[in-house]
Amino acid sequence: MHQRPVRHLISLEDLSDADLRELVDRGVRYSAGCGDTPRPLEGLVAGLYFTKTSTRTRTAFSTAVLRLGGGLVTYGPGDLQTNTGETHEDTGQVMSRMLDLLVARTAGDPEEMRMWARQSRMAVVNAMSSEEHPTQALADLTTLTRRFGRVEGLRVLYVGEGNNTAAALALGLSRYRDVQLELRTPPGYGLPARIAETARRRAVRSGAVVTERHDMDALPLGFDVIYTTRWQTTGTSKPDPRWREIFAPFQVRQDLWQASPEAVFMHDLPAHRGEEVTADVLDGPMSIAFDQAESKAHSAMAVLEWCRPDGPGHAGGRPFLITSSGRT
Repeated sequence: MHQRPVRHLISLEDLSDADLRELVDRGVRYSAGCGDTPRPLEGLVAGLYFTKTSTRTRTAFSTAVLRLGGGLVTYGPGDLQTNTGETHEDTGQVMSRMLDLLVARTAGDPEEMRMWARQSRMAVVNAMSSEEHPTQALADLTTLTRRFGRVEGLRVLYVGEGNNTAAALALGLSRYRDVQLELRTPPGYGLPARIAETARRRAVRSGAVVTERHDMDALPLGFDVIYTTRWQTTGTSKPDPRWREIFAPFQVRQDLWQASPEAVFMHDLPAHRGEEVTADVLDGPMSIAFDQAESKAHSAMAVLEWCRPDGPGHAGGRPFLITSSGRT
């Protein structure tokens, strides 16, 4: 019987446009309690490997595995023999003989996840690396779809560092027609050049617009969404000792709503009130940050079902591994 190749999610660039929309739509369906397949991970085992702290992402994937009927194995930063010199390729080969999926969060380059993925049995999911947080973007797109009924045509203002959440947001939103994404990032802390170029190229193809500036002057009017992330990302440090002075003009405050009175506020959390956002914004009526956090659980179920070996319409199956290295 035909067996589908293993599907990994290490970057949003691993997904076709159809795959991306399928995952978002599936997350929305899970949020409405409409999972079509009861216990789709029955008989499968997922591994969670987190080398950095995580509240939302780790809880989302752990509960998603259990709710979908799978078994769960967890690893901390000191648990694997990679610490004693075993190669990532060998580790991936061994895990793939015992697990069906691996969800991983690391502080390093996503290339180590690609090394784990150099086998044909176990699916690998990037739960955050230094470069990109793809499952956060899927949760964000799910949140937007739940709130607005669409992603197409939305106007989104992102304020803050061009970090891995911003990178994934740009790579995701640039796929949708008529989206306008305005990034305002501190000088010296913008999107990585490769990510910015990829997002702009995607936007040209889809009819979206992605713009980045390094000041807060002359903001356009009428945003649907204002989004920020915390200034001190897990596992990173800033070389400039005066970085807080550079970031200060990029704090999200109530005055941003004067030009966009209907905008909702999003934050990937955790938040530091009084730093990247004021308390009256985060805790105010415009904030959907905690709905956004809840979407991570629905999106995690969508990702696991999509990645599982021999998914809907296929017979058979093998275990998988989930990896995470990021902020939330």
